[in-house]
Amino acid sequence: MELEIVLITGMSGSGKSVALRALEDASYYCVDNLPPELLVSFVELEHRHHGNRLAIAMDVRSATSLPQVPQRLAELRRQGCTVHSLFLDATTDTLVRRFSETRRRHPLFHGEHSQGQRALVQVIELERELLAELREQAHVIDTSNIRASQLQGYVKSLISSTTDQLSLVFQSFAFKRGIPVDADFVFDVRMLPNPHYEADLRDLTGLDQPVVDFLAQQPDVALMRSHIESFLAHWLQAMAQNHRSYVTVAIGCTGGQHRSVYLVERLTETFSGQWPTQRRHRELDSR
Repeated sequence: MELEIVLITGMSGSGKSVALRALEDASYYCVDNLPPELLVSFVELEHRHHGNRLAIAMDVRSATSLPQVPQRLAELRRQGCTVHSLFLDATTDTLVRRFSETRRRHPLFHGEHSQGQRALVQVIELERELLAELREQAHVIDTSNIRASQLQGYVKSLISSTTDQLSLVFQSFAFKRGIPVDADFVFDVRMLPNPHYEADLRDLTGLDQPVVDFLAQQPDVALMRSHIESFLAHWLQAMAQNHRSYVTVAIGCTGGQHRSVYLVERLTETFSGQWPTQRRHRELDSR
């Protein structure tokens, strides 16, 4: 069975419908809220009618049968399917705000149970527990600080670049806006010389040549880059042998504008010849 399947799971309110629309735009046949019990038989049926690209969304609405999903995916892989698992996540504060703004009811609320903020936090944490195993086996995308259009772009780029190799995602971010919850590794570079304090560099970014030149001249920046490269070079092969599909490396500075952006660009240059590699600049992309 030559079939590519994308499984989208994640927290309620994290953007699964947006991700599914992105895959629909990319010519996947998409279905939402499929019960895990039907996964294998549904895939076999749809493969005969809708071609070789299928995207399926599952979430906590199928809570009682979610433990079956890893076994079902393994069965599909044994049949020759290529399976990609994406898990959409966001901080609890972000999810609470989204439910409050949209006035949607969380799917774990039943009957007359109140959806006050405290109760909402409790069911969100319960949902995290129910989805923990699926999250562990998927590539995580943190949607806390990105727009819907960014999420669609991320999903399309991840799927289009998928190979049998481990893929690297380097992401710059600002600590003042929170650590990305999708990061496998986080490196703090706030101790490095900061172009923000140079008047002619303050309004530029790590993509601009004057900032690049400034940071390239700093010994501590070069040392930090060397340490990160050595760490990743040592461990990435082991992670690939453990059947990891993606590794997200987050580089954070205060504003996510200069130092982290510069290092993400340099790290991408270093590793792109060895692994399929993508770059993201969370704060710059959101402007």
